[in-house]
Amino acid sequence: MAQVGIVMGSDSDLPIMAKAADILDKFGITYEMNVISAHREPDEFFEYAKSAEDKGIKVIIAGAGKAAHLPGMCAALFPMPVIGIPMKTSDLGGLDSLYSIVQMPTGIPVATVAINGGANAGILAAKILAVSDPELLSKLKAYLKDLKEQVKEKDKKLNEIGYKEYLKEQ
Repeated sequence: MAQVGIVMGSDSDLPIMAKAADILDKFGITYEMNVISAHREPDEFFEYAKSAEDKGIKVIIAGAGKAAHLPGMCAALFPMPVIGIPMKTSDLGGLDSLYSIVQMPTGIPVATVAINGGANAGILAAKILAVSDPELLSKLKAYLKDLKEQVKEKDKKLNEIGYKEYLKEQ
């Protein structure tokens, strides 16, 4: 049974949504992934969002571009957390998506990550689930410790070889 639902309005969003899935895989969190359009197939969308809780979904990660209604509509129908990923667009660089997702009316919040922020959406979903899962919380703490160590290693290397050599290696 999936704990997280990953939905996107178009398969063109898949490279970003896959980053969320990769993070969930890293933490051993089960998920399902679907392409579903709130605009092009509203009946199917409503069925998905209304049935997600009964299927055991605890968090929905929804990615959308342009009008970006998918995350907000999920939040309107699904009683648990929804994380929106605004997609970068060719027209307005993703600001259209970002504004559409974050400007939700009172009572229908969508937690929103950065434009194309698939990995952070996965991490946020893990943090939400970790509130009631001590084993997952331990994995998250280890992940954060590893991030800290990576930064320390980069700083050490920078100071050992200097910034010009460091940039050449990047």
